[in-house]
Amino acid sequence: MSTSAATDASTQKNILAVNNIEVIYDHVILVLKGVSLVVPEGGIVALLGANGAGKSTTLKAISNLLRSERGEVTKGSIEFEGARIEAQTANELVRRGCIQVMEGRHCFGHLTVEENLLTGAFTRRDGNAAIKRDIEMVYDYFPRLRERRSSLAGYTSGGEQQMTAIGRALMSRPKMILLDEPSMGLAPQLQEEIFEIIKKLNDQEGVSFLLAEQNTNIALRYATYGYIMESGRIVMDGVAKDLRENEDVKEFYLGVGGEGRRSFKNVKHYKRRKRWLA
Repeated sequence: MSTSAATDASTQKNILAVNNIEVIYDHVILVLKGVSLVVPEGGIVALLGANGAGKSTTLKAISNLLRSERGEVTKGSIEFEGARIEAQTANELVRRGCIQVMEGRHCFGHLTVEENLLTGAFTRRDGNAAIKRDIEMVYDYFPRLRERRSSLAGYTSGGEQQMTAIGRALMSRPKMILLDEPSMGLAPQLQEEIFEIIKKLNDQEGVSFLLAEQNTNIALRYATYGYIMESGRIVMDGVAKDLRENEDVKEFYLGVGGEGRRSFKNVKHYKRRKRWLA
């Protein structure tokens, strides 16, 4: 991990620490190459990069969903609230308070919106009254879902399905949500609405977030810290405000060059990457 990413345990408590992990698929294909990152308790951290950079694989390594895709963490360690979690099942990790919302929303289309939300409470043992209270809490954050509670999820809009997926995760009473591409396929206005709700959940419920996102612009406006991935490695990290002002990030991820360019198509990428990796 770079110096700027290193966290002093005496001044900051991390809910998640990923330490130099490698991930291999099918015992052959090396996908992640020494990835390290931390999520502070109560923080919003963005994991940024183009499609195929390794963002989703990183989230699945944390949530222990790799095994279903014949992947495994072969080096390094992953700690949640100070305890190693690589050997735990995804269900066990949900009970500990860490849950992933998959890319593409993945609602149960044949169930109603409310039935989808209730599936998120399957690990809980605190009774129906508590679950009903939390359903109302989800509807308070997502008023549109209250209106659509009896509709089949498969017939709702993309934004409503994303809200349903996040609401379903909330029903597990998580301490941290791993959110994969929350803005994908949504209109700009809906993207803003989803990220505003993420910020409210962070502020009011204390939920920590690790967001894997291609939309660097919106992610860095809501996150406090960011990591940029390329080809299975972290190539840059820093405070979100600093990343927004970084010339390389502006040029390659925000589409604005330091000399007024609106495109980076004519820039020799490898020359800039030398600075990133120096």
